[in-house]
Amino acid sequence: MAMLFPLPCACQNLRRLTRLVTRIYDHELRKAGIEATQFGLLTALATIGEANQKTLSAGFAMDSTTLTRTLALLRKQGWISARAGKDRRERVFRLTEAGKRQIAAAEPHWQEAERRLQEALGSNAWQQMKSVISKITTAASTA
Repeated sequence: MAMLFPLPCACQNLRRLTRLVTRIYDHELRKAGIEATQFGLLTALATIGEANQKTLSAGFAMDSTTLTRTLALLRKQGWISARAGKDRRERVFRLTEAGKRQIAAAEPHWQEAERRLQEALGSNAWQQMKSVISKITTAASTA
């Protein structure tokens, strides 16, 4: 791997970090025909049951355009379904049986990505990372 050089701010460092970590997860999840962003949305819907785009966008801190594109792909794959919401513009998304099967197929690959990262960090640093990420996420959402 190329030598990483110092970056001047938190934003640039965090963006680089997310690119590197996403590569690990995408590499493993690709074996199940899915990307990390797609897997995240499927697992979120598996947890919360159903949600509209506004809820998903807020929960992932994801811009609407990216989310719209990803949701369209998930629908095309048959992994999620959409129904009308409170008004005719709103769509409420739910995991399909095919989506549940996709999660089950992808989960061992997700676990392998987690294992690789945890092994590279070590157990203590892994726990510290999870704590720091939570604190940074909270701070950034209120800054």
